[in-house]
Amino acid sequence: MFLRQLEPRTARTTAEVIKFALWPLAVMTVLNRVFIKAVNGFITDDYRPVYQASLDFLNGRPVYTANFDSVDPHYLYPPSGTLLIAPIAAIDYEKSRWLFIALNAIAILIAWYLLLRLFRYTLNSVAAPALLLAMFMSETVINTLVFTNVNGCVLLAELIFIHLLLKRRDLWAGAALGLSIAVKPTLAPLLLIALVRGQWKVFITAVGVPIALTAIAWPLSKDPEKFLTRTAPYIFESRDYFNSAIVGNGEYYGLPPWLTWGMRLVMGVLVMLTLWLLYRYYRDDEVFFVCTASGVLLTASFLLSSLGQMYYSMMLFPFLMTVVLRNSVLRNWPAWLAIFGFMSYDKWLSDRWQHVGRNLEYLRITFGWGLLLVVVFCVLGDRYLAARREGRLPFGIDPAWMRSAPDSRDPAPAPAPSVKSNEAVAADSVRSPNGSAPEEQKRISVE
Repeated sequence: MFLRQLEPRTARTTAEVIKFALWPLAVMTVLNRVFIKAVNGFITDDYRPVYQASLDFLNGRPVYTANFDSVDPHYLYPPSGTLLIAPIAAIDYEKSRWLFIALNAIAILIAWYLLLRLFRYTLNSVAAPALLLAMFMSETVINTLVFTNVNGCVLLAELIFIHLLLKRRDLWAGAALGLSIAVKPTLAPLLLIALVRGQWKVFITAVGVPIALTAIAWPLSKDPEKFLTRTAPYIFESRDYFNSAIVGNGEYYGLPPWLTWGMRLVMGVLVMLTLWLLYRYYRDDEVFFVCTASGVLLTASFLLSSLGQMYYSMMLFPFLMTVVLRNSVLRNWPAWLAIFGFMSYDKWLSDRWQHVGRNLEYLRITFGWGLLLVVVFCVLGDRYLAARREGRLPFGIDPAWMRSAPDSRDPAPAPAPSVKSNEAVAADSVRSPNGSAPEEQKRISVE
């Protein structure tokens, strides 16, 4: 029976053939990233300061003692995040790190499944192995596991939030978002989506959960006030290393402040216009609106804030998945050139052309985020201008041809007629000339 699966006797569609090829590639890639690359680790270790802070918290020692003059990873989580993460220090460092890798890998896999379901794909679809392979080939997943940070759990919180938001389960959606904000505020911009959709109850738990956790953690911490007086100011400062935000690269290359601020303001205006077009013409297309607007908001926060790091791009997976929707703004090559810039694990450092290679490596993330925002604005702006010229604005800005474009929400086509197996053909060959089976075969079939 097993050997028969290696050579199916019925015809297969192209999608099935691709699915058979992608599943082993995807599974082996996941195993390599989790058990080889992540366990091996790297010179950058985001987990050690987290483990040390958790150990200090459990033993009643000061937590916020990082030396911000060094370029080593620092512990920047608020007291609420310390409270949530502290149990990881209950065991020794190595086993604790392995457990944290497993926790984030499982979170990413659950997020992968939720992402499939969000766009109406099943585990039996060709999208399942393709998406899994793409995720674990990306820089953001690889370095999240190798550096061992909490971004995998934050991605899961984002997908849970989006699912619950679309189902109008506001309090639970806010709770998922609040748990992630209690550790790090990466997803805080998504509150704007709940605001414009009028889902006010989201704020009750999204704000209440971090406040409640902080209230519990504050008396248990040795130096919680140091987070406000020492760590928080550092978080809002820009730095010129490991920082792909505009201000970070501006400082690294010595750009004048007026030029850095000018670029940030121009991009900010583009983002606001993009969000207005999305809200004005797409807010009723809930999946497209929520995923696209969240991608624009998060990309803008990475690019325009004081700190943006490449592996933050993991939170853009829901946005990138909108490419399967007919009105996606990502169905063009400039968008995927931009995505390559901040998702690819390739290194562009060159031994032969060192200066050029260094610039390509340091700037590709910033240019990728910026180009993606420009592409989204241009696509929506072109649709708006075309609809205004043609007098279609009251009916939306999607062109007429888009109604017949492929979309993941379309019903699946009816399966093609199956090809008869060799046994069926052989059975047909023994039939009588008038098409009926011999009497002996009839009796056997009745019995």
